[in-house]
Amino acid sequence: MVDLKGFATRLFGGIIDKNTTTFAFVKNSLPKADIKIAYRSFMSMVILLSVITYIATVVALILALSIIPISFLMRMMYILFVPVLTALTSFFIFCFYPYQKASTRRKNIESGLPFVLTHMGAIAESGVPPYVIFKLISEFKEYGEISREMGKIVRNIEVFGLNPLSAVREVADKTPSESFKQLLMGFITTTESGGNIKIFLKSAGDQALFEWRIKREKFLQQLSAYAEFYTGILIAAPLFIIALFAVMNMISPTLSGYNILDLMKLSIYILVPVMNAVFLIFLKGVEVEI
Repeated sequence: MVDLKGFATRLFGGIIDKNTTTFAFVKNSLPKADIKIAYRSFMSMVILLSVITYIATVVALILALSIIPISFLMRMMYILFVPVLTALTSFFIFCFYPYQKASTRRKNIESGLPFVLTHMGAIAESGVPPYVIFKLISEFKEYGEISREMGKIVRNIEVFGLNPLSAVREVADKTPSESFKQLLMGFITTTESGGNIKIFLKSAGDQALFEWRIKREKFLQQLSAYAEFYTGILIAAPLFIIALFAVMNMISPTLSGYNILDLMKLSIYILVPVMNAVFLIFLKGVEVEI
């Protein structure tokens, strides 16, 4: 992988240098996604993998079309357009991967933040220094990405020799969660101004828990509306349509030239599962994680 990365950078690094602003969102997403690859190398790898995908698709198509009987014109259209489409799809998937991973990390951090703040406030009550709080939280792997972020602060202090505030600021600049960033910056401001960390953590924890409860209540109210929508559109409507098709089939086996039994099979085996899958994806997107 290291050799491939270096090879890709040598080949396409110059192109990336000339187009640094074209995919600026990728550059911004890499540190937030915790992907430890330089932007120049990452985009070079993306281009190289897209080129490899293009070549592999061309070869696979040539082999497949040599077996499948097809007209020369269709053969050329497949060879010209399918590899390009596949390579472009590959390119955009690789480009959006850091953004998607950063988004997943953000959701994980924000779902656990209220409980982490409560835990931090309880630890702070014992009078231990902030460094110990970060170290203890980093050892609780149940907190997921927050534990990793706290582990970075501890690493910055123990390995890189940064002072605690600089270590916290470095992590705050790269975290994908705006809420977590505000917490860390608030911690820095409170410390620099001589404020009480215990009071700050307790206040932040109470506020975060309050906002989390509001989000849960709002989501539960929305969920009841989604349940009615699901019952009406994705359960009752398909049953009605299938029953209608059954009655129509007894009267006439075709509808506008289409076989009614084929339409029923299309509805049962394709349309209904696809609609349910889309609904589940939608629910996953709007869900407030516990």
